[in-house]
Amino acid sequence: MKLQIINGPNLNLLGVREPDVYGKNSFTDYLDNLRKTYPDVQIDYFQSNIEGEIIDKIHETGFAYAGIILNAGAYTHTSIAIYDAIKAITTPVIEVHISNVHAREEFRHHSLIAGACKGVIAGFEFDSYRLAIEALIKNN
Repeated sequence: MKLQIINGPNLNLLGVREPDVYGKNSFTDYLDNLRKTYPDVQIDYFQSNIEGEIIDKIHETGFAYAGIILNAGAYTHTSIAIYDAIKAITTPVIEVHISNVHAREEFRHHSLIAGACKGVIAGFEFDSYRLAIEALIKNN
């Protein structure tokens, strides 16, 4: 089984950026633990601050992978183009968020991409990614 994790803008700063919201650990450390936890699953990782690169990665993996776990960051609330990219592929996409976006600023309460995704997981810190992996394994 091959899964693709895609992280969007500013998520390259995890562990440094707003530690009270996102924690003090880097995503790289968490990714290492995920790969150890799921040795039979190929977990590929991509991060970009650029909307078009995220769309290109969705296109690239969206017909060949068993699932995509997407934390689109702020693009969640603004990107019709990412919504369209998700709709265009056959691979299921799960939208994830580290924080509970509904407990934060009002503008974060609406996702433009959720309607194109198989499901949404938010508020479980880095564990949101593990929960998405579990859902994809169960439904594959």
